[in-house]
Amino acid sequence: MSILQSIHSYWAYVVLAILVFAIVNAFIGRFSNKTFAIKDLRISLFALIVTHIQLVIGLVLYFLSPRFSAWQEGVGAVMGDPTLRLYLVEHPVTNVIAIILITMGWSMHKRQGESSKKFLRIGLFYFFGLLLLLSRIPWSVWP
Repeated sequence: MSILQSIHSYWAYVVLAILVFAIVNAFIGRFSNKTFAIKDLRISLFALIVTHIQLVIGLVLYFLSPRFSAWQEGVGAVMGDPTLRLYLVEHPVTNVIAIILITMGWSMHKRQGESSKKFLRIGLFYFFGLLLLLSRIPWSVWP
């Protein structure tokens, strides 16, 4: 279990770094009126892939975690304990929403004809996804 948790924690560094890189690339492309090139597509796609890998690792960790058994005591027990609420409700729900936003940005950019709109969709949706991810990282225990 601890190996999986370490992978999840350290992979988060990769996710955050790649997301920041993709967001900066998108906003630079948008505000410098660049053409959306294959390089931009690959950067955005790589950011999408690493976030989805993190989601899969997180879901496996969630269901294998000893904390998951707290649900047997009821919703009140989970919601009444701030630590359990963070790990079993706030962190997973917020991060799933963040990854949905990132996926929406990727999907919406494909429907745009203009490069500036492609960059804008990637930049905004990835940025809001990143904000949500940052808001629910358990900073006190993060390596």
